[in-house]
Amino acid sequence: MQSLMTPGHRPVPVEILEAEIRRVCGSFNLEPMRRTGVVDGDVTTRRVGPFDTAVVALDASEVVRSTRSIRQDPGEYFFLLVQDAGQCRVEQGDHVAELSPGDMFLVDSVKPSTFLYRGERSNQVSLHIPRDEMMHRFGAACTGGLSISRNDPLWLAMRAVIAKMLLEEGAQAQLAEAFLCLIGAYLHSSRATGMAAPAETLLSRALAMIDRYRADPTFGPRELAFRLNVSERMLQRHFRPLGETPSHRLINRRLELAHARLSARKGDQPSEGVTAVAFDCGFNDLSYFYREFRKKYGATPGTVARCH
Repeated sequence: MQSLMTPGHRPVPVEILEAEIRRVCGSFNLEPMRRTGVVDGDVTTRRVGPFDTAVVALDASEVVRSTRSIRQDPGEYFFLLVQDAGQCRVEQGDHVAELSPGDMFLVDSVKPSTFLYRGERSNQVSLHIPRDEMMHRFGAACTGGLSISRNDPLWLAMRAVIAKMLLEEGAQAQLAEAFLCLIGAYLHSSRATGMAAPAETLLSRALAMIDRYRADPTFGPRELAFRLNVSERMLQRHFRPLGETPSHRLINRRLELAHARLSARKGDQPSEGVTAVAFDCGFNDLSYFYREFRKKYGATPGTVARCH
């Protein structure tokens, strides 16, 4: 799918990028993937019709808007988040969505939210729609987070209007009104057909925890079951539809994280880099890491680091 924008990724100190996100989007906390104090990212702004819009590029672990952040900075907007490149997992209340390029999610700024990027490059376009306007038009139907399904024809219409507003700066009042009407139509059809996002299940919570804590070498199936307040046997039963165990899922996510890190490296000493990446991605046994990595990717970690 063609990108709407082409933001740049550049090395930026974590505190500077976090300050930029707060200046443009409100109070959010940025958690980097690496311990270097630097992330690759950028935050730019532009006017899209009547909407202030942020274009955010980053390769962080996660960005969080907590209850404390909301108390410090009450939400004045709904954020229509358009995933333009890369991946992002959005968690808000009972709503969980895995965003791929083109996917959209309506974020409620007065509710806690978490955006998981897993250290992979992500580009997002965020339209800031005034909260009082949305509440006046649609009431509580737009609150609490909403995933906009690309299977709905209205999704295509919304994306087309966004692209049109990005291309034609200036008199866009009609396009903005059409866009808000499309949102209203989507909310109405969701209520009518029961398409609202389902409540978070134990499995989705388990998958979210694995993604969040996979870099912690002390985090395993037993700790996962404890945090979910279930037995390990019950946890395994919930994983059966996926055809894997919690342990296999955790190992695979650690390997994917390590592969992404190695692919992005530019160091001249790949052997030292591989060791550091292995430990940073939750492995405390190098021989086991090498064996599982080669089994999954058909190449050694050092080969992947050198090739990139």
